[in-house]
Amino acid sequence: MWNYIADRVKKEAEYIINTKSTVRAAALHFEISKSTVHKDVTERLKTIDENMFLNVREVLDKNLSERHIRGGIATKNKYLYKS
Repeated sequence: MWNYIADRVKKEAEYIINTKSTVRAAALHFEISKSTVHKDVTERLKTIDENMFLNVREVLDKNLSERHIRGGIATKNKYLYKS
């Protein structure tokens, strides 16, 4: 794997671990697509750093389990602050 890709993958993983962010938030932060971030942290990271991969997997699993809650809050806020 090329060095710049491995560096990008590590930076994305560190960001997700440190901020407990979603793939979407990481994609916005690094100005790349969600698909790229997802592929980086679920496939490429496993071959680069297994421990970091497991830490990212924990965050992503937690985000997945809370997804329906965040969606409900977003919908509530949409209609609560609608002018």
